[in-house]
Parts: sequence; C-alpha cells; structure tokens
Amino acid sequence: MNYNLNTLSGKEEKKSTWVALKNLFSFLEGERKSMLIAFLVIIINSTILLLGPFLTGRAIELYIKTKDFPGLLIYSGLLVGVFLIAWVTGYFQTKLMGSVSQRMLYSLRNALFKKLLELPVSFFNQNKVGDLISRINNDTDKINQFFSQSLVQFVGGIVRMTGAGIFLLAIQPQLGAASLVPALAIWIITLILGPWVKRVNAINLKKVGGLSAEIQESLNNFKTIIAFNRRDYFRNRFKGANLDNYSTAIKAGIANNIFMPIYGFFTVLAQMIVLVFGIYLISHSSFKVGFLVSYLLYVNQFYEPLRQLAALWASFQVAMASWDRIAVILNLKSDLLLSENVSVDPQGSLLEFRHVHFSYTEDQEILHNISLKLEKGKKYALVGPTGGGKTTTASLMDRLYDAQKGEILFKGQDIRSLDSQELSQKIGFILQEPFLFTGTVRENILYGNPYYLHSTEINLEEILSQAGLEKILSLFEQGLDTPIQSGSENISLGQKQLIAFMRAVLRKPELLILDEATANIDTITEQWLEEILQNLPRDTTQVIIAHRLNTIQNADEIYFVNSGEVIPAGSFNEALELLMHNKRKS
Repeated sequence: MNYNLNTLSGKEEKKSTWVALKNLFSFLEGERKSMLIAFLVIIINSTILLLGPFLTGRAIELYIKTKDFPGLLIYSGLLVGVFLIAWVTGYFQTKLMGSVSQRMLYSLRNALFKKLLELPVSFFNQNKVGDLISRINNDTDKINQFFSQSLVQFVGGIVRMTGAGIFLLAIQPQLGAASLVPALAIWIITLILGPWVKRVNAINLKKVGGLSAEIQESLNNFKTIIAFNRRDYFRNRFKGANLDNYSTAIKAGIANNIFMPIYGFFTVLAQMIVLVFGIYLISHSSFKVGFLVSYLLYVNQFYEPLRQLAALWASFQVAMASWDRIAVILNLKSDLLLSENVSVDPQGSLLEFRHVHFSYTEDQEILHNISLKLEKGKKYALVGPTGGGKTTTASLMDRLYDAQKGEILFKGQDIRSLDSQELSQKIGFILQEPFLFTGTVRENILYGNPYYLHSTEINLEEILSQAGLEKILSLFEQGLDTPIQSGSENISLGQKQLIAFMRAVLRKPELLILDEATANIDTITEQWLEEILQNLPRDTTQVIIAHRLNTIQNADEIYFVNSGEVIPAGSFNEALELLMHNKRKS
C-alpha cells in the first residue's frame, strides 16, 4: 500500500474550505461552552468599541460646538469608561481563546501521534522522520497560533465591520454606500489571491519538513560523517535543503503580506470618498460636522479590521495548509487489518506459509509463492546472500507486513486474526539493529512485558538468574541500573543486542526470531547465549538468521533464501555449498 505522504498530498482530492474547517473544528467538540463564552466576550468587546465614534460625534455636536465644557467632561469620562470595559473584555477574550487553543493543540497532537502508532512499518519506510516531526510540532503550532491569536481578531473584526457598516448606512445611506464600494474590490481581490497564498504556504511547509528531515538524518549519522570525513557532503546537502526552504519562505512571506498594501490603499480611498462626499453634503446643509467626524471614525472602524484581516487571511491560509498536511496522516488507514478468526488446524504446525507472495512496491516482487512449515520446539536457520529476502521472510512471520497473496497461519489460524498484543506475547523478534529507549537497562528489558513490569529489584534479579541471564547482566557496569543515554551511544552495539536478547527471552515467546542477534558479540558471550537458548522451554521454536556458520550448525532444518524463493537446504554441508556458489537448489 502507498503511504508516501508527498504522493498522497499531491493526489488527494481537493476539499472545500468549509469541509476542512468542519473536520478541524471536530477537535473542539468539548470546548463548545468555552468557545461560546469567548465569542460572547468578543462580541461585547467589539460592540463597546463601536460606541466610541458615535459618542465622539455626539460630543462635538452637543458640547464642543456649544462650548459646554462640563458636559464635555462627562462625555469624556463616559468614553474612558467605555474603553476601560473594552480593555477588560479584550483581556478575557484573549485568555479564554488561548486556553481553548492550547487544549485543542493537545488533542490534535495526541490524535496525530496515536494515528502514527496505528500505522504499519511500511509507512515509516516511505516517509522521513524529520518531516513527521515537523507535522507534529510545526504544523500543529501554526493551527494553534491561528486559534489563539488570529481567530479572536477575526471574529472581533467581523463584528466591528458589521456594526460599523450598519452605522454608516443608518447615519447617511448614500454616503454609507459610497464608502463601502472599495470593500467590494477588496473582497474580489481576496477571492482571486486566496488559493495562491494557500498553495505557496503549503509548498513552504513541505520544505520546512524537508529541512527538518535533513537535519535529523545528518545528526543521526554524525558518527559516520566524521568517520568518512564527509562534512562537506552533508554540509552541501543541508545547504541545498536550507536554500530551498529560504526561497519558498521568501515567496510565502510575500504572499502573506501582499494583502496589507492592497487593503491599505482601499482604506485610504474609502476615507477620501467619505471626506469629499461628506464636505459636499455639509456644504448643502444636509449633513453635520459631528456626524462627518463619526463617519470618518466608523470608516476607520470598518476598514481597519479589513487591514488586520489581510494578515489574518494569510494566517488562515497557513493554518489550512498545515491542516491539509495533518489531515493526510489522520485519514490514513492501516493495511494490517484484523480478519475473522478462522481455525484451520489447531494441532498442526506452529507457523505455516501457504503460497505466499510479497512485494514492497507494485513493480518488484520480493518473495514468490513461498510455502514452509515451522514445527513446535524446533530450531530453524535462514541462510542466503545479502538481499536475498531473509529479513523480509522473518518480518512476515512477525506480521510486520502482510502478504499480497497466500496465507500465513500461526497455530493453525490466520495470523491476521491475531491482534498486535497477542502477537507480541507469542512471537519474540530480536532485530538486526536493536532500538533502546533512554532510561536504564531494567526499563528496557521490561519494556512491553506485563508479567514483570511491577517486579521489585530483588525479584527481577531472581527472574534473570532463573532464565540464565545473570552472566549477561554482569557485562553491564551498573547492572540493571546502567543508564541508557539518548541514541544508546554510551554502550556498544553488542551490549544493545544483549539487552534486546534479554528483553525477548523474558517474554517467553512461542516463536523466537533472531536476525543476526550475535553479529556484534564475542565468542564467549555467544556461547552464553547459546546456553540460554538451549534452556528455553522445549516447545519454543527458534528461527535464526545468520551469516556466521557456527550459529546454524545445530539447526534442525536449514532454508536457503535467495531470488525470492525459500527452499530446504538439506544438510549443513549442502547449505554451505549453496552459500558458496550463490545458486538455488533445484
């Protein structure tokens, strides 16, 4: 299945802004009461601000022209009170929306990360980690900024514009209509430029994700960079990614600020219309000076939010572009679905492949028509040249991927009918490159093991001793309390494999898969591991992938994996001959 986010983003069906907003607002389902209160406060704040021009015009006509200074002081005090109430309501609207947006950000990141945990391994093979991090951190923060800052100004601006428009038309309909003509031009220009602004910001966000991915990859491989003295190579790669980000950021900056001068021009045009037309009306004794002053203030009340909306519109387009990148992930469905539990043969093999075909991409099949059986308690070895398909075969056994054709049965039932929790308990997989979490050895070997999760230190040491793991534990300076730093750089690769080995063995799996599990371990320690494996329950089935021939000498059966086929290799000598000559057994 295609999980490439870049491909999906380019091919996804274009949805309307209203549909996108509806999906985004679903993360505010539990915030309806808080949102209602916040919007009510915003309306109160905007309505109070609309009283200012009216009171100013009244003060000019009633008190300034008549030189009634006591009355003017009373009106001045009233204006101060109005703006004080506006300041208080402005504070509360910012606080309320800030709280709502933070909770929405929390829910959005949780949903995004939860979705990532549901997706199969193939998704992460097709997408860069740095880009995923950028979507979780950067894109969600863009949405948060819109809700916490821009939405308040947007709603408040709409209320003030509506109120100011009503006042303009009510005071003098002809002058009001003339003053609103530039707003029509602004609306048309915004509709034309809006999609372009969103598209430019989407490209920039993609480049930001690419830059994050480049940094993450370089830092993860910094040891290799130093070892091969290729700082120049990675410096040039970063320079290229940074340059791409810079050029798209410039374009996005131009797009996000293009509305400001346009809106500013039409604002000045509207003020000039009001001033010229207003003076004309005054000269014909059909208008008053106080009303003209109120009119100019209301024109400013109408067009100033429009100028703010220019920046807010750009912020809205950035938020929508960010939401599109997030929605691509949220809409993905895992192709590793649970099927109905159909019992085939409970007394049969532990694991069976029936005519299995598998490919990572549609144009190249990796495994062709594979059939094999693994019996309980036996030890199997998968051998073959590099790239022959050994790890792929083992990954199918653990259902890291699903076969495109054929069946894989575990204890007689379709492996797709077993949930991930059940599979992790029954199948242990020691990867070729084990991953450890930051913490201690204890935390890592107990990771995901419900049986010993709450064991005390003494109990855990006894458990390790019973499993024959105390010798391995002695290789760590501080035993169970040995710290594991970020990236596990403070311990050797061999020690990483030992921790992964202990983690798998303690789960007591029915099937234990070892993918080059002893590749970085010395001979003596490897003998210890062999003793531990021999002490596993008799019904534990082992599958060993190894290039070192001594690790497969005691295997009950050996399979040769190459060119998409898995065939019995016969004896150890026959397997050795196949390996040496790199040919398939007919």
